[in-house]
Amino acid sequence: MHSPQSLGNIPISNAEFSQFQKLIYQIAGINLSDAKRVLLVGRLSKRLKSLDIPTFSQYFRLVTSGTEKAELQTMVDLLTTNETYFFREPKHFDFLSQQAKQHRGGNFRIWSAAASSGEEAYSMAMVLADALGERPWEIVGTDISTQVITRAQRGHYPLERTDGIPPAMLRKYCLKGMGEHDGTLLVVRELRERILFQQSNLMSPRNGLGQFDMIFLRNVMIYFDADTKRKVIANLLPYLKNDGHFIVGHSESLSGLSDELAPLRPTIYRRVTSA
Repeated sequence: MHSPQSLGNIPISNAEFSQFQKLIYQIAGINLSDAKRVLLVGRLSKRLKSLDIPTFSQYFRLVTSGTEKAELQTMVDLLTTNETYFFREPKHFDFLSQQAKQHRGGNFRIWSAAASSGEEAYSMAMVLADALGERPWEIVGTDISTQVITRAQRGHYPLERTDGIPPAMLRKYCLKGMGEHDGTLLVVRELRERILFQQSNLMSPRNGLGQFDMIFLRNVMIYFDADTKRKVIANLLPYLKNDGHFIVGHSESLSGLSDELAPLRPTIYRRVTSA
């Protein structure tokens, strides 16, 4: 027999949903529209049941108590996980390759600032390994979700998720799983070791990341309102070198959001220093 609570989702009142909307906006800058109510209830109901918490009000009190930071992070993980895949928007990787080949100087550094489960960062790594050979390069991948960062660090993916990888790179940089790992792919150790994955919040990026030649912040700005977009760009710009490039997703624009970024082509911006 199932108890009634184990069937279906836990109901949420308008007031409770509003509390969670404000909380996720405050933490991550994400505008959770009323249309996302079903998503929130579906993802958090399972968590409430596993903790044997009967109402969203009680769960809200738990995550805002200040003593349950791990649970607050779990809630953020559940509400912010985004879909990604290898070589998404290939023109950006063509541009990355061109910039890497033209780079003169020391370490060529890229930041995947909404790294999710790591496919973007590993796509970058394959491009840089091809373009730069033995010359120094480094990638930092960050995300607000600790869950996806842990997945990214493994570099281990289902084979069906690897369709976008060019065949030559697939052969060169990926190992096909066998036996118990059949149907999966592992990015080679040489690339996994060149990427530093860390948890970081765009609303308050971690210190010590250093300066980057390029920052990729793709397909995340669509979740932010204009004020949050301005704040996030202002937070990230100190990490971008003068004349460095800032790249957003194909459905995003930074128009009117920063006078320090000039459009080079759609979705690709260059940092300009004011005179």
